[in-house]
Amino acid sequence: MKVAVVGTGYVGLVTGVTLSEIGHHVTCVDIDEVKVDKMKKGISPIYEPNLSELMGKNIEAGRLKFTTNYEEGFSKAQVIYIAVGTPENDDGSANLQYVEQVATTIALTAKQDTIVVTKSTVPVGTNDRLQLIIDRTKLYHISIEVVSNPEFLREGSAILDTFQGDRIVIGAKSEKAAKIVAEVNRPFNIPVYTTDIRSAEMIKYASNAFLATKISFINEIANICERVGADVEKVAVGMGLDKRIGQGFLKAGIGYGGSCFPKDTKALIQIAGNVEYDFEVLKGVVNVNKKQQRKVISLLYEQLPRVQDKKIGVLGLAFKPKTDDMREAPSIPIINELIKAGARIYAYDPIAEENARKFLDPSVHYVEKIEGAIEQADAVLILTELDEILNINLSIFYRMNYPLIIDGRNCFEINQLEKFQYEYYSIGRNTLKPQYPLMESR
Repeated sequence: MKVAVVGTGYVGLVTGVTLSEIGHHVTCVDIDEVKVDKMKKGISPIYEPNLSELMGKNIEAGRLKFTTNYEEGFSKAQVIYIAVGTPENDDGSANLQYVEQVATTIALTAKQDTIVVTKSTVPVGTNDRLQLIIDRTKLYHISIEVVSNPEFLREGSAILDTFQGDRIVIGAKSEKAAKIVAEVNRPFNIPVYTTDIRSAEMIKYASNAFLATKISFINEIANICERVGADVEKVAVGMGLDKRIGQGFLKAGIGYGGSCFPKDTKALIQIAGNVEYDFEVLKGVVNVNKKQQRKVISLLYEQLPRVQDKKIGVLGLAFKPKTDDMREAPSIPIINELIKAGARIYAYDPIAEENARKFLDPSVHYVEKIEGAIEQADAVLILTELDEILNINLSIFYRMNYPLIIDGRNCFEINQLEKFQYEYYSIGRNTLKPQYPLMESR
């Protein structure tokens, strides 16, 4: 089919590239001319494993194009995806101005029967509103039907998730529209669940809220484990063996971040509030996550009360590995607070560094090699479980001024570190402290 995708952010670009990979002729539309010019050359504006390779392959095959011109993008398009941002308003609700602008543009531009597929994460009732906007605005006597098709992609594995996802959710008013969107996705060979539009909208929010709840829950369990002498990782394994619970998202750490969980949990709380329902559980999830992000700071201050002029190495900046996404990353409040306290921050994250500069204090020193953050450091904080950290030679920490390691992602096994004289703190597990005389060297 001939497909258009409006918006080339994370969701839009991955959607456009993967649809071209399964044989559709896709035109991605974005108003950013500089960005579009780069994408025409096969340069991805975001970091995602295998995305650039698939872009280049399908551009060369003639199945993938980029433009800033809506008329060019919509010309003869049978299906138009809306994948623009829905940023958070001050009250936690989703800002829908960009989604509504695209709907209006489609209504004024489309000249043939079209299915409009909403990929953007939008509150319940939004697609009905978009349908109303289109019906009131369209210039031609054509059929334009809005369908909800939420995405469930994980940053860092979005291509894999697209081709090996658990389900494709389609919310539509007519069976015809649902079948067209199902046919677009048929080559993925993933189970399709068809439902009404409002239920499809809610599935997206409910799914992310539940996963965020699992993260906050295991972090609360971790905090209790520290007090009673249990190991949260062993607890998580034992819990996950129950098929009703499962292993996923039971990894203790310093909380969730990124573009989805923080925004979607707050949006769902707002959606509930709009219908006079107090979503107490989810409010607790959000509050727990905020507190958990301070865990590393609290541990550091307990062991090193004065950080002024101290070199603090930070390993990992993005909210998760294999991405350059810094949105709501725990590293932001942690680093900015330490800098205010006078610490000298040496940070390592080669993938996220460029984006990190937009969020962090300009005094942060970015190092090209992991050794640069560790050597002569007074403490090292691990904030993202990068592959380089997981596979590091643990003896490297002997290069610190004092081997104080605060691992916010539980990257190392306790028994791996026992033979080293390090002071090591992690989340929900036993603490390791060196014996005299190393303790006096701090």
